[in-house]
Order: sequence, then C-alpha cells, then structure tokens
Amino acid sequence: MESEREIIDLQPGKPSSSRRQPINLNHYATKKSMVGSMLDVALFLSNAMRLKTVLGHGPSSQYYATLITLISISLLLQVVIGILLVITARLNLNEVEKQWRINQLNDAATALVFLTVVLNVFITAFGAQETGFLAVRSLRNPL
Repeated sequence: MESEREIIDLQPGKPSSSRRQPINLNHYATKKSMVGSMLDVALFLSNAMRLKTVLGHGPSSQYYATLITLISISLLLQVVIGILLVITARLNLNEVEKQWRINQLNDAATALVFLTVVLNVFITAFGAQETGFLAVRSLRNPL
C-alpha cells in the first residue's frame, strides 16, 4: 500500500465516484519519460535512414557534407536526450531532495529536443531535393 507521501491527490473536493483515485506523480512522470524515449527512438531511426540515403547518394550529391554533419549532430543529441530521459524516469519525483535534480534534467532534455527539432528542419530543407518523393517526381517530370 502506498503512503500519503507517495501519492498526491490532484482532484480536490469530494470524489463523485468510487473509481476516482489520487494520481501518483512518480508513476505519471515515469510513463511520460518512457513515451518521450519511444518518440526519440522513432526520430533516431528516421535520421539513421536519412543518413543511409545520403551516404548512398555519395559525396557528389549537393549538400553532402552539410547533411552528414547535421544528421550526425542530430543523432548524437538524440542519444543524449534518450540517456537524460532514462535517468529522469529512474529518479523518484516524490522524494523532495531529488525534485531539483529531476527538474534540471528535464529542462536540459527539453532544450536538447528543441535544438534537435531545429536541426531536423534544416536536414529536411537541405535533403528535400535529393531524397524521397521530390527526387522521384523530378525524374518523372523535370518541370
């Protein structure tokens, strides 16, 4: 059974039904971190495929060095974000002495996610002419 220190009731007033239970903030934060990690893995796989495509086109393609650099930095940042999210998920949010540390880790992960999004916008902008739908379309209809 969980103590009052571990569960915080965010639903004030009288419960209207017997199904209403207090929210365990630590459980909520852990699930949130795990979902973030899964999304990070999805973006990581997407960037790995982009890297494979750029490498397949070879150094003669336009923006080759730029794309390799941007994708590599993005992949590195995603690994760091994943590590931060795993560390955050392992810490107990209900322990007051750890809350400051968890907040710092969460802020760092948020800043890195923002930077990764910006990098991926540039990766898409530089790589749009060489890969995917636009490349097939330009081969069929050179307009």
